[in-house]
Amino acid sequence: MKTLKRYGAIYREFVNNCFAAALTYRLHFILLIVMDLIFYFTILGSVEFLFQHLDKIGPWGRTEFMFFMSFMIAVEHLHMTFISENFWEFSYDIRTGRLDFILLKPVGALFIIFFRSMRPGTLLNGFFPWAYLIYFGSQLHLNALQWLALPLLVLLGLALLTSVEILISMSMFWIVESMGVNFFRMQLQQVARWPDFVYQYFAQKFFSYLVPVLLVGSAPVSFLITGDWTGLSKMLGLLVICWGLIGFFWRKGLASYESASS
Repeated sequence: MKTLKRYGAIYREFVNNCFAAALTYRLHFILLIVMDLIFYFTILGSVEFLFQHLDKIGPWGRTEFMFFMSFMIAVEHLHMTFISENFWEFSYDIRTGRLDFILLKPVGALFIIFFRSMRPGTLLNGFFPWAYLIYFGSQLHLNALQWLALPLLVLLGLALLTSVEILISMSMFWIVESMGVNFFRMQLQQVARWPDFVYQYFAQKFFSYLVPVLLVGSAPVSFLITGDWTGLSKMLGLLVICWGLIGFFWRKGLASYESASS
């Protein structure tokens, strides 16, 4: 409990610093809010356009599909708010030797690297994805237990997506430059933004087991709609595997890391 309080206090300082920095450039702060809203409306609008021409996509009608998209928007809202900014700084830490000073701190280095930055403007948009999620969830007539499980499932999807991305980011120890790695990571987000049944067999298996981004939304939403636990059990198992691999490649990366500041 003492450790959790210490990390909570550190994270509170991270948040305070991010708000202070974001509010220094107010126009940029406002533009990020507008950009996020356009992003949400574009995703939902594209699905709405498809269902003007189709009655069903795979086993799902409009309501199920829009609920899935709202679920993914809720995951991505948390991801863009609390996680995404940090991936762009990791390679800079390695290139410049800033990683040396992170490793010397009496706090877990991975915690600092991947949780030190956030986007306050995106945080303020949190009402919109959850409003969509509640609206389409009510059309599916979710019961009380499903509503209680919904926030936990969003967090589970976020944990799996973030874990896959951190694992991929470990390659920066050897690649150093982050541009290609980060654009690959962003393309995986595009893949995860659609349910697994829209992909053909090979792509579906590859992105469900080797790079399990399809499970981020498909498994929780399938559970809520059909009650199928299979996808959730896969998510939990792959989450454990991902963190085991992250630990392995983190140690390997540190062993090959040569400080740029020396």
